Amino acid sequence: MTIIISLLLLASLLPHLTFTARVNVGIVNGIEAKPHSRPYMVSVQTKVQHLCGGFLISDRFVMTAAHCRNNSPVLIVVLGAHDLQKRNLDRIKVDSYHKHPQYTNKSYHNDIMLLKLERRVELNNNIKLISIPMKEEDIKADTVCSVAGWGAAVTNGPGNNHLMETNVTVMNNNECGDKWGKDDYSSSQMMCVYGYGGSCDGDSGGPLVCGGTAVGVTSFGDLELCNSPKLPEVYIKISAYLPWIKSIIGKVN
Repeated sequence: MTIIISLLLLASLLPHLTFTARVNVGIVNGIEAKPHSRPYMVSVQTKVQHLCGGFLISDRFVMTAAHCRNNSPVLIVVLGAHDLQKRNLDRIKVDSYHKHPQYTNKSYHNDIMLLKLERRVELNNNIKLISIPMKEEDIKADTVCSVAGWGAAVTNGPGNNHLMETNVTVMNNNECGDKWGKDDYSSSQMMCVYGYGGSCDGDSGGPLVCGGTAVGVTSFGDLELCNSPKLPEVYIKISAYLPWIKSIIGKVN
């Protein structure tokens, strides 16, 4: 009798345990990244709270999304992290903010920003740069890429302290434009991905990585549902902004 009661109790708990485990998985349907396997990843924070992702493209600059500063005037970046709860993380103040000059908070067009750090970064095994495209080009549809971040696993859910990752697939540009419409989507500035997993709240600003190169900046998706099957996630196409990027970074000695 005792064994039967125990089995019934376990059965009643299983659905709850399964649900809890899924909630604790960061990025929608993602897996935990191998610690420090993405040493370019940056946590952009305000008041010691993770706000957005970002990525290190030089020893003085982090790239992220412009909208990450809409309501947060002061930002710091955390480098070389996997578990954001660990103490003694490398935190660096932002010296200056460089939103794209044509970005406004009325839309996600030109949603790209460079953060000039207060000091140069000392690169090591846990802190490294990621390359960006050398010339303007489109990534072919059906290319498998990846995204990572400390964002939520479900819409309006809590963030994750451990860096999570998942694979995504590049969508045909015209198909994405048809889904979002010309007011929201610019085929020259943006690109879309889809897949079983994807970005969510708190992953904005992180990189879309294809073949070891950061080709996109996580920008926006369906406001009502992360990883929506109807409205794909949208990324700012980095290669469309190379002259502007070089004009900002080139000013630093």
